[in-house]
Amino acid sequence: MRKSGFMEGAIIATLAIFLSKLLGIIYVIPFYGIVGTQGGSLYGYAYNIYNLFLIISTAGIPLAISKLTSEYTALKMEREKEYMFKTTKKFIFLFSIVSFLILFIFAPFIAHIIIGDMQGGNTVADIAFVIRCVSFAILIVPMLAISRGYLQGHSYFSASSFSQILEQLVRIIVIIGGSYLCLNILNLSLRTAIGVAVFGACAGGLIAYIYLINKLYKVKNKQNIDTNTLKKEEKRAITKRIIMYAIPFIVVNIANSLYTSTDMVLLIRGLNYLHFNTPDIETISSVFTTWGSKLNTIITSIATGIALSLVPNIAKSNAKKDYDDINEKFNKTLQIFLYIALPLSLFISIFSKQIWTIFYGSSNQFGPIILQFSIITAAVDALYIMICNGLQGLNKSKLIYLSVIIGLVINLCLDIPLMILFDKIGIYPYYGAIAATLIGYIISLIIPFKALKKEFHLNYSQTLSKLPKILLTYALMIFLSLISCGIINNVENRILLIIYIGIIGIILLSIYVLINKLDLTDLFGKDIINKFFRKKRDKK
Repeated sequence: MRKSGFMEGAIIATLAIFLSKLLGIIYVIPFYGIVGTQGGSLYGYAYNIYNLFLIISTAGIPLAISKLTSEYTALKMEREKEYMFKTTKKFIFLFSIVSFLILFIFAPFIAHIIIGDMQGGNTVADIAFVIRCVSFAILIVPMLAISRGYLQGHSYFSASSFSQILEQLVRIIVIIGGSYLCLNILNLSLRTAIGVAVFGACAGGLIAYIYLINKLYKVKNKQNIDTNTLKKEEKRAITKRIIMYAIPFIVVNIANSLYTSTDMVLLIRGLNYLHFNTPDIETISSVFTTWGSKLNTIITSIATGIALSLVPNIAKSNAKKDYDDINEKFNKTLQIFLYIALPLSLFISIFSKQIWTIFYGSSNQFGPIILQFSIITAAVDALYIMICNGLQGLNKSKLIYLSVIIGLVINLCLDIPLMILFDKIGIYPYYGAIAATLIGYIISLIIPFKALKKEFHLNYSQTLSKLPKILLTYALMIFLSLISCGIINNVENRILLIIYIGIIGIILLSIYVLINKLDLTDLFGKDIINKFFRKKRDKK
C-alpha cells in the first residue's frame, strides 16, 4: 500500500465517499418503488436512531485514532502507537456491546419518543422491530471504523476508501434484494421488509471489516512492535490521551446527529400541533430523514472526505508547530467549500424539481420544495464538519464544545417557534425547521472563525481575495441555471430529464472550470493531477 499526502489523501477519501454516497442515492430509486413513502418513513426512523447510537458506540474513536496515529508516527513513538491501537479495540468492543443492548432492549421506549401518540401510520411496534434489526450493526461497524482510522493515520487512504465502497455495495444488495424478496415474492409485511433492509448495515460492515483485517495484517506485520516494555505510567498517559482526544469527536458527531434526530422529533410534533394529517406528516418526515437526506449526502460527502485527510495532517503540522502549514490547510479547506460544495448545492437547489423527479418521480409534492432549501443547509453543514475537524486537529476542545452547544441549543429553541411563525405568515412551516438548523450552524461557525484568527493568527486573505471572482461566477452560473431550468420546467419524463440535466450540467461545469481554471489548479495542484494520470498510464 502507498501513502498519500494531504490533498491527494483528501481527493482519494472524497472520491470514495462520494462514490459510496452516490451508490447510496441511486439505490433509493428502486427502494422507493418497492417500499413507498410509509416504508421510507419507517426506514428513516430506525436509521437515524441507529446513526446516533453508532456515533455514541464509536465514541469518536476512529478520527481520534487517526489523529493519534499521525502524531505518534511524526514523533517516531511506535510502541505508544501500537499500545494505543490495542487499547482502543478493547474499549470500543465493550462500548459497542453496551450500546447494542441499550438499543435492543429499549427499542419500544425509543419508538414511542419518536412518534408519541400519533395514529394512522407506522406503529410503535413497527418502529421498535426495525430498530432491533439495525442494532446488530452496532457490534460490527465500530470495529470497522477503528481499522479505517488506524490506516488513515498512516496515510493509507486507498484501502480505507475501498472498504467504504465495498461496505456500501453489500449493504445495497441486501436492502434492494431483501426488501423485494420480502414484499413481492414471500408476501411478508412491510415492517419485515424494512427490518431486512436496515440489517444490510450489519452485512456490509462485516464484509468490509474482513477486507480491512487483511490490510491491517500487512501493515502491522512489518512492524512487530513489543508494547510490554511500556511502563504503567506511560500506558495510563496513553489511555488518558485516547479519552481526551475522543471526547471532542463525540461532541461534534453527536451534535450533527442530534440536529437530524431532534429535527425529526420536533418536526413531527410541530406539524401535528399545526393540524397536519398523519400521512402528510410521515411524508414530510421521510423527505427530511430518508429521501431528501440521501440527496444531501452528495454535499456532506465532500466534507467527510476532506475531514479524513485534514485531521491527521493538521495534527501532524500542529505537533511540529508548523503554523504556516496549518494556515494553508485551513484556507484550502475553505476554498474547497467555495469552489465545490457551495456551487454544487446551488445547482441542486435550482434543479430540485427535476432532480427529485429523476430519483423519486413527481408524486411527492413536498420533496422538491423541501430539497430546494435543505440542500443549502447541507452545504453549511459540510463547512461546519470541515472546520470542527480542523479544530480537533489543533486540540481546541473547549472551542468545539462552545460552538457546538450554542448552535444546537439555538436550533432546539427555534425549531417549533419558527415553524409556527412561518405558518402564520403563509410560508411552509417545515421551512421553519430548515431555517432553525441553518441559523444554528452559522452561529456555530462564527465562533471558531473568530477564535482561530485571534489565537492562531490565521489569515483568511488568501481565500478572501478570491471571493469577488467566485461570487461573480456564482451569479453567472445561477443566471444560466435559471434559464435552463425554465426551459425544461414542464418535462416529467425521467429519461429525458436525465439527458437534459446531464447536458446542462456538463455545459455549466465546462464554463465554470474554464473561468476558474487557474484557481482550481492552484487549489488541487498540478502534481496531484499528474500522479493520477501516471497511475492510469501505468495500468495500461
